Amino acid sequence: MLKRLSSIRYTFIRSHLFGLILNTFVLLAVLLSIHVWFTPEWLAAGAILLFMGIYFLLGLFMSFYAGFRSSGDLKDRIDSLSTVITHLARGNFKTKVLFSEEDEIARIASELNELGGKLQEQKDSLVRLADEKAELAKKAHSAATMEERQRLARDLHDAVSQQLFALTMMSQAAVRVFDKKPDQAKRQLEEISAMALQAQTEMRALLLHLRPVHLSGEPLTKGIERLVEELEQKCPIHFHVQMEETGGLSQTKEEHLFRIIQEALSNILRHSNATDVNVSLKEKNEELFLHIGDNGVGFNMKEKETIVASYGLKTMRERTGEIGGNFALRSREGEGTHIDIRVPLQTVKGEIG
Repeated sequence: MLKRLSSIRYTFIRSHLFGLILNTFVLLAVLLSIHVWFTPEWLAAGAILLFMGIYFLLGLFMSFYAGFRSSGDLKDRIDSLSTVITHLARGNFKTKVLFSEEDEIARIASELNELGGKLQEQKDSLVRLADEKAELAKKAHSAATMEERQRLARDLHDAVSQQLFALTMMSQAAVRVFDKKPDQAKRQLEEISAMALQAQTEMRALLLHLRPVHLSGEPLTKGIERLVEELEQKCPIHFHVQMEETGGLSQTKEEHLFRIIQEALSNILRHSNATDVNVSLKEKNEELFLHIGDNGVGFNMKEKETIVASYGLKTMRERTGEIGGNFALRSREGEGTHIDIRVPLQTVKGEIG
């Protein structure tokens, strides 16, 4: 009830009533002054009271009538503005309101129409940007997939395919000399066995790249454990794993680190001839430290071209940089290779993506 009495319509009625009361007091004061000073016969006290009573009742009726009539148009126009604002808040920016008058309310309506037009333009721009972003993401995914396929095809051709061709040639040669030169055939069979083992290792390393990149909601430590267990069952390598539970990594950082570990283990399988691999993951001073080392053949760090040309090392370095980490590589011929990664931790409050 109080809210209704504070509406524009009743505000107009109250203003008319206030004017009526003010005019009544002024008129009453004038008539009483004339009656006291001049005492005309026609202006008796009873006549004054009758006149003021009739005047007040007519004025009361006119105040209500004029208040309703004068506020009706204004109320309708303000309701129209309110409707436009509601449509704008709901995202319908094409709603317009037009007034024939040329006053302040019409100017506000014109500004609201202009605002709606600008918001509609921005909405259309955002829709176009979203479509373009989705298209670019699709193209980027397709390009990354194509690049990965091409790399796997090159690796298969450069390593496994050539090894299989060599196995075929050596096995055929061993068959030809098996009866005449059994010692030579035995040596060739031993080479065939070693080469087959190498080809098998190459295939396992390539298949490691085909594993899912995402952790599927699992923590990083659990994903590493599953990966190591799978490799221990298929490869003649001893893994020494030391991991601490981490609590300050976002999902994006965990996935990047998991992919880095996949890449590192793939390189170890393909190139190191290692028998022992160490994987360490620990947290200290609000930083995460990841160490991956092997006792393989290693390589000469001074040969910059070899390091730069390594696609795996380049990928690991880029992924580390994307999550704000530092990448360090140590290796010597005959002393294995060691990778150290340091990533800053932060409180995870939630992600979109």
